[in-house]
Amino acid sequence: MAASRQTIALAAVGSMGKFVCEDLLADDRFNVVVISRGRDEWFTSRNVPIHVSDYSHDSVLSILNETNATTLLSFLNLNDERYITIHKAFLSACIASHSCKRLMPSEYCGNIEAHPARPRFYGTTREPFRQILKTEADGVEWTLIENGWFMDYFLPKEKSYMRPVPDEFPINLDEWTARVRGTGDEPQSWTLAREVGRAIVALCADTKRWEPVTYVCGQWGTYNEAIKTMESFYSMYHPPFPPFSLLHFRPPSLPNPTTIPPSHPPTPQKQNNRLKIPPNPADRPIPKTYTPADEIRDYVAANLDNDQVYAVQAV
Repeated sequence: MAASRQTIALAAVGSMGKFVCEDLLADDRFNVVVISRGRDEWFTSRNVPIHVSDYSHDSVLSILNETNATTLLSFLNLNDERYITIHKAFLSACIASHSCKRLMPSEYCGNIEAHPARPRFYGTTREPFRQILKTEADGVEWTLIENGWFMDYFLPKEKSYMRPVPDEFPINLDEWTARVRGTGDEPQSWTLAREVGRAIVALCADTKRWEPVTYVCGQWGTYNEAIKTMESFYSMYHPPFPPFSLLHFRPPSLPNPTTIPPSHPPTPQKQNNRLKIPPNPADRPIPKTYTPADEIRDYVAANLDNDQVYAVQAV
């Protein structure tokens, strides 16, 4: 039976990739190898083979061919041109490989079909590589996993492999603050990293051709609802937590709001790659007009001095 297993190569594993690695190790349909710049005790303690690489074409190609890997999963999280350079090497290695003809680049964002350049650094890193995939994949299957926000960011940091991102995620448990962008009633999607990992493993096992974009969604809601839920939960502690300290980011005069679906999450009930997105809870309609968080940040950056902060502190 072992001879029939697929070998899945995981590159630049980081936080999200550990969930995928654990689920692949628990599945007797797969073998796992890791491509990394260095060795890591987390993998060696689980007897996962590590192949040290500089992420160049020749290095990655050699590893893919040596291990007979069929799929390359990337978890590389870089916000500059290195993202494009390394992913181009991953793609060219898959093209040249005799066995590896599936590539899953590192994405994990929101509705990229409506908002390909959001967040802004994705516009200069992920979007250029998406265009390369469309024209230069040359027989390599690929898909982009889009899951909205990771639900793990609601958890204490010791409860997940995902590292906190207090500068990005609106709720900061360490400081017990919540940054409300827009009205706070804009629909969002949240998905546990563990569930995203299980979706990735399901795709690795699926023999049907991958579609370019795969949406994964665990739950819909709004940040106003999330704040109330968390305050209610933590009020049961002894002593109870106080209400969140709220930071409201909503300039009084904004450009005309857009009328396209919000960047988080993708349009409800869209079906991509046979993973159906759950409906909005209570069939909550998407607002016809809204102000996305990125538009607010762009407006603030354009209209306020760097040393000004447009925030109202409240309790």
